Amino acid sequence: MSRKSDKNSHLLVEGKNDQHVIWALCEMHRVPETFDVLVPGDGGVDEVLTDIPIRLKEAGLQSLGVVVDADEDIKARWDSVRGRLQKVGYSTPKQPPVEGFIASLPSRPKIGVWIMPDNQVSGMLESFATRLIPTEDNLKPVAQETLRTIEDRGLNRYRSVSRPKALIHTWLAWQELPGMPMGQAITAQVLQHNHSLANRFVDWLKALFT
Repeated sequence: MSRKSDKNSHLLVEGKNDQHVIWALCEMHRVPETFDVLVPGDGGVDEVLTDIPIRLKEAGLQSLGVVVDADEDIKARWDSVRGRLQKVGYSTPKQPPVEGFIASLPSRPKIGVWIMPDNQVSGMLESFATRLIPTEDNLKPVAQETLRTIEDRGLNRYRSVSRPKALIHTWLAWQELPGMPMGQAITAQVLQHNHSLANRFVDWLKALFT
């Protein structure tokens, strides 16, 4: 699915999984196609951070959004983003707003930042996706217990920071279509596109780009 911008607006993300999750949410919520979702360079947070000041110099740029993972330290991640924004004149709070950050300057592009999963806690895209599992789902506790079992036995080969990835992909492996990508799981309504967290993220997108 291509979401080409007709307003010269961009959303920078870390990788293709982010792209597809965001495209899926936009499709399910019928978000107007006023922006494109870009993975700078080879992907990853460093590429996104490097691309911010470059994109802000684009002629005619109207809005620029940034979505990055908090990973293990949300404060450090927010500080790394806000430092780049402050260098080019944008005022930023000490902590990311729960509803996502948006700011604008006269004759400058509107800028927005969302720190995955929810601007409040450490985590990543997969943490966000895990929150979209239906509350009444009876497989999630089994997946969580499975991870605890292999961790207690020292059999896990993933680091603790990657536990959300192990959890969501374990859970997805047990669906009717095993191993479907997160974005596809949203459009198939296996994951809840209308969860309160998903709604908050979409509201941030709409406020930034529409």
